Amino acid sequence: MQEIIKFQTESYWKQFHNPENLAKSISIEAAKILEYFQGNKEYNKEEVVDELADVIDYCFLMADELDVNVKEIVLNKMEKTAKKYPLKKLREFPQNMINYR
Repeated sequence: MQEIIKFQTESYWKQFHNPENLAKSISIEAAKILEYFQGNKEYNKEEVVDELADVIDYCFLMADELDVNVKEIVLNKMEKTAKKYPLKKLREFPQNMINYR
């Protein structure tokens, strides 16, 4: 993450990296990943991985801009998800997982 922030600072991109623009960039880069899977099952892994790296970069920049700890927010979200979707119930009713609330 430090290297991403360093590159952002050295390239003067930070001036464009407010939460709104970063959210747009995350969505745009994620959509580029979808393009590789649209209409076929063949894709260039290297190109998909490059786009995935862009998504991850923008996510880290968003976390930095919001002043949040990536590890902490991921673990917090996992905890919320585990409460919302208890594993015991999911194992008992895997066919109903999509409709489970």
